[in-house]
Formats: sequence, structure tokens, C-alpha cells
Amino acid sequence: MATERVLHMKGGAGETSYSKSSLLQRKVILKAKHVLEESVKRMMSNTTYESCWKIAEIGCSSGSNAIMVVSDIMNIIGNTSLNLNHGSPVFQIYLNDLFGNDFNTIFKLLPDFYQSISQRKGDKVGACFIHATPGNFYGRLFPNNYIHFFHSSYSLHWLSQAPKDSTSIGKPLNKGNTYITSTSPPSVYQAYFEQFERDLKLFLKSRSEELMSGGIMVLTFIGREKAREIKSPWVVIGMVLNDMVQEGLIEEAKLDFFDLPLYGPTAEEVRQVIDAEGSFKIETLKIIKMSWDANLQEDVDGSFLDSITRGEFIAKYIRAVFEPLLAVEFGEDIMDELFSRFAKLVAELTELETLEYTNLIVSMTK
Repeated sequence: MATERVLHMKGGAGETSYSKSSLLQRKVILKAKHVLEESVKRMMSNTTYESCWKIAEIGCSSGSNAIMVVSDIMNIIGNTSLNLNHGSPVFQIYLNDLFGNDFNTIFKLLPDFYQSISQRKGDKVGACFIHATPGNFYGRLFPNNYIHFFHSSYSLHWLSQAPKDSTSIGKPLNKGNTYITSTSPPSVYQAYFEQFERDLKLFLKSRSEELMSGGIMVLTFIGREKAREIKSPWVVIGMVLNDMVQEGLIEEAKLDFFDLPLYGPTAEEVRQVIDAEGSFKIETLKIIKMSWDANLQEDVDGSFLDSITRGEFIAKYIRAVFEPLLAVEFGEDIMDELFSRFAKLVAELTELETLEYTNLIVSMTK
């Protein structure tokens, strides 16, 4: 089945929904806020006075994180416009994600969002019009020279499809695994990077055609620091599925032919692809490290948390991201068991090593 038909975060507002389990993604957005502010101000300095700013949030998912980013961008533009005596700007905001995304959860937040704007905007901000733009961001979404600013957080590590090894048609690319591991052969690395390269080049070309001259784009996604560094929750998912195959709970062939459609690039790989595509000039490229259970440690003193609590916390937000995709392939009836085992295995790993995400933040100008 086409990835764009089944890839989406878990919808609704239940305990295992993305809306309730995306605190880590929120913290990443907050960590990248200084880059966002610098980039928005650069956009305004690159552009003649605009009475209406067109902003697009790519890969908005569901829940309040996208609304938080929109609010931040509006405040930055409003404050800067006020300082320049430009009057109150108007905003057209476009929220993009794939067709199966739970846009309704975002829409239900809008009445309170609009009310908060009217209460605090004063003379800084004019009207705000928010639109849903469903579609695959690996391709065109908007007319030529239309958008001023693109923002995307935790979306670009997702690929348009799982990679394939062109030299082994009909054979598993990565038998017994769902992602690259430290023992994967070079052909697996190559297949993943080539798919990432094709996708990112198409993304950059599409956005460059849609951006106005001098337009800005800020992207944040999961990467890695070293060429052979593979330590991620999706590797742990593969380990759990392998155990379940050995116990006869999952068909071996299903696991052998299932590869997760995501890739964590190095900063150098990102720079290489952006430079090769040629539409953008990189202004900022930063790395931010963050623990897998970062938000849990922030809310409660991490030194007093046992490994079981940490494992369950990590499993909850990973389930909100991966369950819809895994359920299509392996069945909904095994999801509770899969993520229960995942939580236990992660708990064991937290006692042995430091588990961190490498987040890449890149700001670029058309």
C-alpha cells in the first residue's frame, strides 16, 4: 500500500494519541525557537513591506504543536512590524500533512486560538486565516512564488516510501530488521541514503518554486552524528518484532519485507543534498542532542525515576507515532503486546547506556 495512504500519527485525543503524546516534539520546537526567530526576521529584511504574510507549516500532524509554532511566527512578525511602524499584518496560515492526518484535532483548537489572538494582539497583529492543505510534501502544494515562509519540524526524516535495493528485486533489503542496524551491509545504507536524497531534492525543488524571492525555510528533523551511528527507537522496534517472530506471533516473511520509511541523515549529508539541488543557501545548520525521555526528566527529577517508568514513557510517544503504520502491516491485535515489550526492552537499555536523539536544525534562504 502506498506510504502516503497509511502514514500518519495516531489521531484523536486518547491517552495513546499523538495529541496527548507529543511532548518531546514540543520540546524540540522550543529548543529550535531561536533559529526560528532569527529566520523570520531575516525573511522580513529580505522582503519589501507585506500587508499579508503567507506561512506554511509542513507536516503539521495533530494536536497543539503546530498551533504553537504558528503563534510564535505571528508574534515575531507582529513585534517586528510594530518596531518598523509597518502596521498590523494579516496572516494566511496553511497547515499541511498527508491525507490520513487527523486535521479535526487541530481544528477543534482553533476557536481558543483565535480568542487568544483577539485578547492579546492589540495593534500588533491583524486577522489570521488558517487553511488545511492536505497533500504529499514530496511534490507541489502551492502556486509559484506564493509562500513567504515554510516551517517543518519532525517530518523530513520520513521518506516517501521504504527504500528498495535495485540489485535484489524480490528479495528482502534488510532481512530480519525494520531499519538500518550497526551490522547492516553497505547496500542497506546506500539504499536508504539514495531514497532520502531523491526525496529531499524533490522537496527542495517544490518548495523553491512555491517560495517568493528571498523566502525562508526552517526544517528540524532527526538525524545522526556519525556515518555508522545507529541508535534509535526504530531499531528497538525491529528487535521486538524479531523476538515475536521467533515465538511465532508474527510471520517471518512480514518482518523480512517490512522496512520503515524513515532516515536520520548526518549534517554533512544534509548539506551535500542541499548544495547539490542548488535552490537554497544554508544560513544555519545546527545539532541539538536530546534524551529519549527528555520531557519526563524535565517534569520530574530524572535521578529519581526508575527505568520501568522511563521505558513506559518512551513507549507511549513512540506508539503514538508508529502504531498506525505498524498496525497496517502486522495487525492491530498485537500492538499492546508489541509496545509492552518495547517498553521493557527500552527500560533495560536505559540502564546500560545514554539514549539520545541527534536533531538537525537547518535554516535556508531561496
